[in-house]
Amino acid sequence: MNNYVDILGISFSKLNLQETINLIDNKIEKYRSQLFHIITVNPEIAIEIQEDSELRKISLEADLITPDGIGIVLASRLKRNPVPERVTGYDLLLESLKVGNSKGWSFYFLGSDEEVNKKTAEYVMKNYPNVKIAGRHHGYFNKEEELKIVENIKSAKPDILIVALGSPLADKWIYKNKTQLNSKVVFGVGGSLDVITGKVKRTPEVWKKLNLEWLFRRINEPSRKERQKKLKVFAYRAFGEAFNKNIK
Repeated sequence: MNNYVDILGISFSKLNLQETINLIDNKIEKYRSQLFHIITVNPEIAIEIQEDSELRKISLEADLITPDGIGIVLASRLKRNPVPERVTGYDLLLESLKVGNSKGWSFYFLGSDEEVNKKTAEYVMKNYPNVKIAGRHHGYFNKEEELKIVENIKSAKPDILIVALGSPLADKWIYKNKTQLNSKVVFGVGGSLDVITGKVKRTPEVWKKLNLEWLFRRINEPSRKERQKKLKVFAYRAFGEAFNKNIK
């Protein structure tokens, strides 16, 4: 077995969270001028990658794709090539901040609304005082403002660029601007800034241990109901693929 498992045509990394953080550390400390783009993919996004040619291209060119969801973990087990654990955008963010605090890394936060974005910076300064805030901007901007944001990020040269524009918009935005983003590592974090600032409830550990985070989020975020219909599509296709059935 190699370090990847193919699920529905997507190459998922088999690195655990700590190994992924070690890789990020390596990319920052041994920077070679090329942006390292990480995509965290859950079952919903996996289906979008299959059905969206633009997103498919982006995923093929990404530097690392992590398994963000128990559905991905279970699918890898069905293929007898298991990933060790979920590696979510939220966990990557917190662990990157933890290591960044000990190494003085710089972060740029793009996304969410102005209040949440500002509170995120305050949260980081309070809990990770050695982390440098290279810059920040909310996620509601027009074309003209976008050009200024990209230029600002380019000038700031952050070690890590955090993009909270929602998925798949975040990765499409990163891909469109990646040649101009003078950052070492970049990844999308979905609604993680809403969670760390308390705007959205964090999933209790007991729900996570029972692999029911998706249910907790559905109960507390009714708007996710339509999106989570894709979970059934993923389960059907992943099961079929694992048993070599041509299910579409």
